[in-house]
Amino acid sequence: MTEIPLRWLQSYLEGRTQFIKMGQHESHTTEVDVGVPQGSVLGPLLFAVYCSPITDVIAHHGVQYHQYADDTQLHLAVRADNTPAGLSVLAECTTDVRQWYPQNGLQLNPDKSEAHIVGTTNQLRAVTSSVSSVSVAGVDLPVADDITVLGVVLDRRLTFHKHVSAVARSCNYHAQAIRHIRHLLTTQLAQTLACSLILSRIDYCNAVLHGAPKLQHQEVAASTEQRSSDRSRSTKTIPR
Repeated sequence: MTEIPLRWLQSYLEGRTQFIKMGQHESHTTEVDVGVPQGSVLGPLLFAVYCSPITDVIAHHGVQYHQYADDTQLHLAVRADNTPAGLSVLAECTTDVRQWYPQNGLQLNPDKSEAHIVGTTNQLRAVTSSVSSVSVAGVDLPVADDITVLGVVLDRRLTFHKHVSAVARSCNYHAQAIRHIRHLLTTQLAQTLACSLILSRIDYCNAVLHGAPKLQHQEVAASTEQRSSDRSRSTKTIPR
């Protein structure tokens, strides 16, 4: 990036100040030399660009990764009969990652990290019998039974039972809430609320259920009222 686009970004980031206000009291104004404006459109993009070199550190150890905003996930495939070697690679990788952050004006909090092991029943039985924690950036993290990634609950065998149950509970909650005020709503407004509060949750990341047992699909479908046959997002009806 050069010339006009570069100068535009410089003017966007430079010369910023901040202060704290409580009631009628204000602190002294302080210049902001680092960071991006909170709540800005460009903020997440610029932060992702700034943190992109961390991927070279991760890839150097042969570890797969996925980044979203300020969240970084590390994925490592290991053999059930050689788990310690794989965990050693992961520990070295996260240690280097932790060193990269302060060198570039950032801070990594390993205590907020989570460790999760995915596999078949036999693989999990062999691994979990000897592995109860995983070393991440110098901190031993207990192995979680499930984790939530961007709103999707992942269990150890990727059955998605807990995810489906969570979606069903959420849909039921909002359906009951709409019923309580249904007599105050027009049909169009009730349809809009149902689409935004219920159907959006059913549709969100529903591709992960492809190939899942039929029971899971039926549980989600049973958690809300049946969709209309033309699959229109505007014909959802909550009875009076």
